[in-house]
Amino acid sequence: MLNVIDLNIQFYNQEERSWNTAIKKISFHTEKGKVLGIVGESGSGKSVTSFSIMRLHDPQYTRIGGDIIFNEVSLPGLADKEMNAYRGNRIAMIFQEPMTSLNPVFTCGYQVQEAIMLHQSLNKEEAKEKTITLFKEVQLPRPEQMFSSYPHQLSGGQKQRVMIATALCCNPELLIADEPTTALDVTVQKTILQLLLKIKEERNMAMIFISHDLGVISEIADDVAVMYKGEIVEQGTVDELFHHPKHPYTKGLLACRPSPLYRLKKLPVVADFIGAAEDQPIAHLLSTNSYTQEEIDDRRKKLYTAPPLLEIGNLCTWFPVKHGLFGRPTEVVKAVDNVSFKLYPGETLGLVGESGCGKTTLGRSILRLVEPTGGTITFEGQDITHLKNRELRKLRREIQLIFQDPYSSLNPRLTVGNTLMEPLQVHQVFNSGSQRLAHIQHLLELVGLKPEHLNRYPHEFSGGQRQRIVIARALALQPRLIICDESVSALDVSVQAQVLNLLRTLQQELGLTYIFISHDLAVVKHISDRMIVMNKGKIEEENFPEVIYNSPQTDYTKKLISAIPGKISL
Repeated sequence: MLNVIDLNIQFYNQEERSWNTAIKKISFHTEKGKVLGIVGESGSGKSVTSFSIMRLHDPQYTRIGGDIIFNEVSLPGLADKEMNAYRGNRIAMIFQEPMTSLNPVFTCGYQVQEAIMLHQSLNKEEAKEKTITLFKEVQLPRPEQMFSSYPHQLSGGQKQRVMIATALCCNPELLIADEPTTALDVTVQKTILQLLLKIKEERNMAMIFISHDLGVISEIADDVAVMYKGEIVEQGTVDELFHHPKHPYTKGLLACRPSPLYRLKKLPVVADFIGAAEDQPIAHLLSTNSYTQEEIDDRRKKLYTAPPLLEIGNLCTWFPVKHGLFGRPTEVVKAVDNVSFKLYPGETLGLVGESGCGKTTLGRSILRLVEPTGGTITFEGQDITHLKNRELRKLRREIQLIFQDPYSSLNPRLTVGNTLMEPLQVHQVFNSGSQRLAHIQHLLELVGLKPEHLNRYPHEFSGGQRQRIVIARALALQPRLIICDESVSALDVSVQAQVLNLLRTLQQELGLTYIFISHDLAVVKHISDRMIVMNKGKIEEENFPEVIYNSPQTDYTKKLISAIPGKISL
């Protein structure tokens, strides 16, 4: 159905007044009823390739060579008007971030209805009826209500289903899905993958599925193309790539995902494989880099003989959603409901569960960014539940937070140097500007950045570098406890491995204690000493990671484990 031949893409750099090559003569094809997975890190050229199929690049600043043949028609040779008959109609696309792809001022139903009326000869009522039918097909709850809902009123998984409905509304022959499950809960991700496969089979469509995660690709693709720096370095069936990877980059992508079989001291990264011998087996690298049971037992003995750093007793954080007479709440959401646990110095405690289970609210309640409704928070033997503002500010030197999205948590108007300097000035740490400057230069070195980065702004860094800046800011006040709130969920698996390795190294060097919040049970299992599984504001179970993974006690935990993508023995 689709045949891409020697595709070469260049973009014009206005500052340098030169053409830069983004895609270097790549070739691939996909057939009706089959899924081609394209995998690689951010910047490898995956999305650029898919945009060229849809002809979404600005022709003024783009040169495209080679050919893209769709059902024996050369797409680059079509006039704009002819291409409009293909784009969105016969070839459809699901974009990476549904919130930015959906217009916030229009209802979800109107946006799908508009696309149907644009491409098909249907009136408003017929288009509305078809939209509701599509909402049912993509398994949205209450389709009629969803038609009148705005994007901000839907969860991440529901927004993604609206995007899928929009892409399917004109019965496309080829569907391009560009990172459609990035940053979704593993359970929501699994349902989206199953939904796409079901629709593909029912409609006998061809699909190109783009992802940075080979585990996700293994769940949905028939064939795989691995991209690295604008080139396809390896192609083959899913079985060939997963069981007999040839290229070092493919091996690196496979190995840097946390393995359920090994308790690794350090996650492998792509750089470990680039330049290494091609016959180096992944399993050997993992097994020689694993903790022994004796090492694990020794660490636990040291951790759990010390007094706890933090004690949470029957903590409740409730939010009123309905009010009655005199403003009294008549209905509440119990975001955190009677939660108790202890955290020991130097420990990493993993909090895992789906979005809405109360993980983030619990983390913010500990910091008193959200005021608890009841219960106690004891830090280093002091009850901090009712501390006043001045005492609370002092406490926040000891407890820091790493937010989920590093870009939105950094001030775009401040350089990295000013971002790191600000908390030192607010808390009057060190006596002089030169001491503070030396400290923030040391922080950059700790997180693997360079002194020249001090004068750059957040937009000048990659996602992984921004996450390192946020970690440096959390370390600035030399805290005892850091709460990491989904701090690696939106990163490439290779960058994620680097950040997880960094967090563990910093813990060993600085004696840090972590609460690590994530919806990804594989990541939490890798980094945690103990795990807590949360559901609907309550603790489902609490134990060591290998115990929870191998012998889950509740149906909810079993569902989380079964949703981990690509559980392949390496």
